[in-house]
Amino acid sequence: MENTIPKRIANVVINALKGGVVPRVGLEYITVGRAREIEALLNDIGIITDGGATFRFIVGKYGSGKSFLLQTIRNYAAASGFVVADADLSPERRFAGTKGQGLATYRELVSNMSVKSKPDGGALPLILEKWLSGIQTNTAQSVSVDSPEFDRAVERQIYSVTAGLEGMVNGFEFAKAVIAYWRAYRTDDQSTKSNALKWFRGEYISRREANADLGINWIVTDDSWYDFLKIFAAFMVSAGYRGLIVMVDELVNIFKIPNAVSRQNNYEKILTMYNDALQGKAKHIGFLMGCTPQCVEDRYKGIFSYEALRSRLADGHFSSEGARDMSAPIIRLSMLTQDEMYVLTEKLRDIHAQLYEYKPTLTHEDLIRFLEVEYNRVGADTHITPREIIRNFIELAGILLQNPDKNASEILGSNSFQLAKGGLTDEEIHSEFEGFEI
Repeated sequence: MENTIPKRIANVVINALKGGVVPRVGLEYITVGRAREIEALLNDIGIITDGGATFRFIVGKYGSGKSFLLQTIRNYAAASGFVVADADLSPERRFAGTKGQGLATYRELVSNMSVKSKPDGGALPLILEKWLSGIQTNTAQSVSVDSPEFDRAVERQIYSVTAGLEGMVNGFEFAKAVIAYWRAYRTDDQSTKSNALKWFRGEYISRREANADLGINWIVTDDSWYDFLKIFAAFMVSAGYRGLIVMVDELVNIFKIPNAVSRQNNYEKILTMYNDALQGKAKHIGFLMGCTPQCVEDRYKGIFSYEALRSRLADGHFSSEGARDMSAPIIRLSMLTQDEMYVLTEKLRDIHAQLYEYKPTLTHEDLIRFLEVEYNRVGADTHITPREIIRNFIELAGILLQNPDKNASEILGSNSFQLAKGGLTDEEIHSEFEGFEI
């Protein structure tokens, strides 16, 4: 077996996929296809590195691989020196709302900030302390660490760096919070450090409370949270990172909002972010939004119900299923081809065998037979997804491992699969895959 995968990662991959979710690690062992989509998103990362901003919608059916693609880019961006913040929308987390739903999304994004050395979120303290450590190191080149002037020199340099933030909306308050964190960091004042982090995370309820704790008469609100993301992006660059990638999945939760005015307010916030990114009002930041085709295209409740977005996002006259502009703001995911699914099942077969320490028994012919059964299910041409095929395949591998007296032909050819085949004969099924080789 080639491409040996560490057992810990193999366990995460198999169990996550078996449960129908995308693993946070090990994607490089199972990625197939999506070359054009990944190339387009990597180009966006280059734009963000150069100081620009990008905005993309990743559109695909449930189980089509959009979350997988987002996670792949998330891992790549973090490994490449970006800060990545991600969140799934829900009834409690939106872009705008009358009950603090926008602020709830901001809190989730900040809580989930990740970097290469802390890939599972909670990286904000690490980012702040890396930044402060770098400033101390630079200052130490000209002022002795033991000198009483050292702290004042560090603070002057902090003010010099944060001066650029002060020109941004709410940038002055952000800079004050950084200074408060520095002073607490220098004196090991854990209480003030905790309060500063609380402020950055948008957890203060009132200005009065923030003013009493930190001397800052401003807090993150439902109206201002997006401005703070832009400030964070600028700050991350000064801290030595390449920029900020913001990933938001499950936009279908906006589509599901029953109140039309509330939906429109959310779409208006999306429009603001989109315009800022494309007009150069935001820097060093990229947005990736995951959603379903209906969430986008429905003219009554979807994104296209908001005319200002529809006119910006709708495909042009020359776009078609087989020929799309990958630089357009919407990347539409087509289903993986049968060849790509074969390669994926082959990879999963080997990972499953490595995890449970046995020699793979599923042959080339078994894999083809499995795909024949899957693709000939009733309605498979319109409803089958990679997620469903993957779960079924891992189930098959598990059954074979636990029942060594059985083989794949017995299970795939059993009566329980006759209905799934849609009543096709073996000859008819095989003809669909005639000449299929890898």
